[in-house]
Amino acid sequence: MLVFRDLTLGYDRHPAVHHLNGTVEEGSLTAVVGPNGAGKSTLFKGIVGALKPLAGAIERGGFAVRDIAYLPQAAEIDRSFPINVYDMVAMGLWRTKGLFGSIGRNDSAVVEAGIAAVGLTGFEQRSIGTLSGGQMQRMLFARLLVQDARIIVLDEPFSAIDSKTVGDLMHLVRQWHRERRTVLAATHDIDLVRANFPKTMLLAREPVAWGATRDVLTAENLDQARRMCEAFDEAAEACASAAA
Repeated sequence: MLVFRDLTLGYDRHPAVHHLNGTVEEGSLTAVVGPNGAGKSTLFKGIVGALKPLAGAIERGGFAVRDIAYLPQAAEIDRSFPINVYDMVAMGLWRTKGLFGSIGRNDSAVVEAGIAAVGLTGFEQRSIGTLSGGQMQRMLFARLLVQDARIIVLDEPFSAIDSKTVGDLMHLVRQWHRERRTVLAATHDIDLVRANFPKTMLLAREPVAWGATRDVLTAENLDQARRMCEAFDEAAEACASAAA
């Protein structure tokens, strides 16, 4: 599980997410929704250890940061990097192999199975720069499959991709849920959340509501989140000190 204890995260001591308390239960499937600027990506960077809390804490239930699989937003992926699909997916083995560990026959079978599971068989030698947006997301999901993590964090995984790819990738997400993995996904697609995610956190730099999706995604809560983000003062005072 993940536990947030009065968590505040931000940049240059200015909070972007503050006073977050609560628990993401082990094996839960949770959507994180909110307007642009609500702090969803900031929260995910805190969960995966890329951003240290300004105050409060994140407890990861005995898991190390390296045990968490993380899919950043597509804009953060350097598509010009000279690497092919096979090698990119194989990077999911780094937790067990290290950055420079050799890949044996069994490892190759795992990589090939991951590529097949997302429908990219035959693309192994393709440069990632030649992939469409949907193919890119399929490849990144294959890397998550290879990583075989118990906690999976997905930042806008379904943004700007075709509906067929969304459906195929949601199938993998539901499979992770059946396997009792803990999955969090940030998305703006409210209809997708209502249809597939049992739990939802509605964020507007601070929590608006968190619980069963049907109870969280009410018109009143969504309007409150929008108004809270619009009213946020970007020039607010910085936190007194960063967490040690």
